[in-house]
Amino acid sequence: MSEERKTGSRVHATEAAGEARIDLPISGMSCASCAARIEKTLSDLPGVVRAQVNFATQRATVEYRPHEVSIADISQAIRNAGYEPLDIDISTEPVAGADAERLARERELEDIRGKLLVSGILAALIMIGSMREWAPWIPKLLGDRFVLLVLATPVQFWSGMRFYRGAAAALSHGSADMNVLVAVGTSAAYFYSAVVTFVPGIFTRHGLAPSVYFDTSAVIITLILLGRYLEAVARSHTSEAMKKLMGLAAKTARVLRNGQEMDIPIEEVRVGDIVVVRPGEKIPVDGVVIEGHSSVDESMLTGESLPVEKSAGDEVVGATINKTGTFRFRATKVGKDTVLAQIIRLVEEAQGSKAPIQRLADRVAAVFVPAVMVVAVITFFAWLLFGPEPTFTLALLNFVSVLIIACPCALGLATPTAIMVGTGKGAENGVLFKGGEHLERVHRAKTIVFDKTGTLTRGQPEVTDIVVAGALTGTPMDNEGNAKGNGNGRLEPGAKEKEILRLAASAERASEHPLGQAVVAKAQAQGLRLVDPQDFQAVPGRGIRARVEGHDVLIGNAKLLLENQVDAEQLNISGLGPVADALSSQGKTPTLVAVDGKPAAVIAIADTLKAGSREAVTALRRMGVEVVMITGDNRNTAEAIAREAGIDRVLAEVLPQDKAEEVKKLQRDGRVVVMVGDGINDAPALAQADVGIAIGTGTDIAMEAADVTIMSGDLRGVVTAIQLSRRTMATIKQNLFWAFIYNTLGIPIAAGVFYPFTGLLLNPMIAAAAMALSSVSVVTNSLRLRGFRPAVTHARQRA
Repeated sequence: MSEERKTGSRVHATEAAGEARIDLPISGMSCASCAARIEKTLSDLPGVVRAQVNFATQRATVEYRPHEVSIADISQAIRNAGYEPLDIDISTEPVAGADAERLARERELEDIRGKLLVSGILAALIMIGSMREWAPWIPKLLGDRFVLLVLATPVQFWSGMRFYRGAAAALSHGSADMNVLVAVGTSAAYFYSAVVTFVPGIFTRHGLAPSVYFDTSAVIITLILLGRYLEAVARSHTSEAMKKLMGLAAKTARVLRNGQEMDIPIEEVRVGDIVVVRPGEKIPVDGVVIEGHSSVDESMLTGESLPVEKSAGDEVVGATINKTGTFRFRATKVGKDTVLAQIIRLVEEAQGSKAPIQRLADRVAAVFVPAVMVVAVITFFAWLLFGPEPTFTLALLNFVSVLIIACPCALGLATPTAIMVGTGKGAENGVLFKGGEHLERVHRAKTIVFDKTGTLTRGQPEVTDIVVAGALTGTPMDNEGNAKGNGNGRLEPGAKEKEILRLAASAERASEHPLGQAVVAKAQAQGLRLVDPQDFQAVPGRGIRARVEGHDVLIGNAKLLLENQVDAEQLNISGLGPVADALSSQGKTPTLVAVDGKPAAVIAIADTLKAGSREAVTALRRMGVEVVMITGDNRNTAEAIAREAGIDRVLAEVLPQDKAEEVKKLQRDGRVVVMVGDGINDAPALAQADVGIAIGTGTDIAMEAADVTIMSGDLRGVVTAIQLSRRTMATIKQNLFWAFIYNTLGIPIAAGVFYPFTGLLLNPMIAAAAMALSSVSVVTNSLRLRGFRPAVTHARQRA
């Protein structure tokens, strides 16, 4: 068994750098201080390049050099810090690993639930017994101090044992965390009450009432356990999107082995296996179709609701759904290499990363607990020396209240829980953030630069206009809808649009030029009957000439026609010359067609806007974002596309290697620049921009230059990314505000600062309830992000 499997981690190798990354689930963390301590411990290990611990996800992500430090060393360092890497036997399969981790978390949650139930029942009995002086009907036995001690002891040392263990581990490393606060606070109340129970005379001799506070310690532990339980439950909901992604994976695959079809677990599929998929089934892994035809629902990847036709040679992606036909495909990517596994990995990395705004909370959390300990000690002695009678009792209760109400948890959860939900919602909507820092940075975007070809436009030419010569109207047609000849092999005047398109497409069948292929595609889309051309000749820089069904066909620019005795006067008389000029001014490429020496038509070809591009640009401008288009095309073409898209600022005739410099120029103006491109020739610009957004089709998610990937290729996803970033950042700021306000106000109240003016003192039990509520409220506020809906409707939502 490999070391990875023994430790229960997920390992990703980075061979080029001689490094690896491991994701370790950890149990026992109670607050942001715990995460900070583990992070520091791991960072100090020789061979560890970078360590990051996320309190919300309860995971450590470690980049390390395997030849200097082993996974066992990393796990042992975590144990030495007082925490436990979950022994869940996670393999490098992300879906299987996540299932194992989920089961381990459920066991941990079950343990908290059991202890909470016991402590809740005992705390209720202790509370009732402690109220006997106000309610004489309560049985005398229940109010006996020794009975209360017996009831409180299991709460203190069984249900509360996790606090003692955590405190001991923290103190052994010279630090303090929330466990220390709870352990010290509840122990003070418990042991004071125990002394009162066994030797009350110590207090009566000094004129002190021998009161016990078993109810305080028991209720505090119960409430904090309740808070931990509710927090864990709420936190589990922050990863709903991840669970949905993992639930997409198929469990089995039907493969051909020794000529026989057999169902095997998905983990046993190997690269090169022939997989059979029937209607309604999930495609188990990634591959290439070798036989059959079908339509596949790829909405889980792209968000597009319309099924995509698949036939031999087409790629299919695991976890998508086969709709109609049966087909066979050869597996090309399995396990952790599939598109789904990559998506899950990217989302996990984003959820486990830290946004820059979290650094403030981390810095505060690092000194928070020691500061609270100092404040609590000052409070105790201040009340003991200057407080009213009973001074010792009030000093003790206020000491406990300060320790208990202080809540580093709320600070620690404020950012990561919102990042988890935000990145998850992004994945649900086809937007993959590579890290929390990118999710944060997108919301500050002031300028968005769109590449033209393949980003704003479809990236492939298509026929937009067919204008027939004005002098060629009224041609008689035969029974098949083809223009009739005049008996001498020449096309009669008045040929119809479809016939000219058919002749042009037939001539272009032998051409490999993209413009020629666009003409052929247009004819095929209209169902026209094409024939193979004769005497085909490609004329570089001009066009083509060919013979089709006895007709001499010329297709190209004006120079080609002039060189073949079709003069400019004929073009002007036919009306095609001015039409070609007008189409050219619109950014289209006019292709002239002559048949039998006479001008017949002009076919305009252009790279057209994607559906949704104009809508996305309009939405961005409404959001106060400047939109810029950058392209290597000539200015006429660029400005025509920009006008159609609603973009005012155009950077035209920019070479790929100069795009990054143009982005720099925009950044020099102090603007946060987002670059949106296809991630290939735009890679330098994507890397230079403050945030690079790659437009992909779901299989392009590994584009390293980009910080965010829009999986569907729909530019409305860019709008979604910005909207989601703004909502997430607003939520984080709300969380941090309330966490800081809670502690800023709560600690002085607990210390009794306002007592001289208002007579207000805080019961430690109320402090415990408030502390538990603060953490739960932060997580609950983050969960509101689950209701996020893109303001610009996506394709799948329209369907």
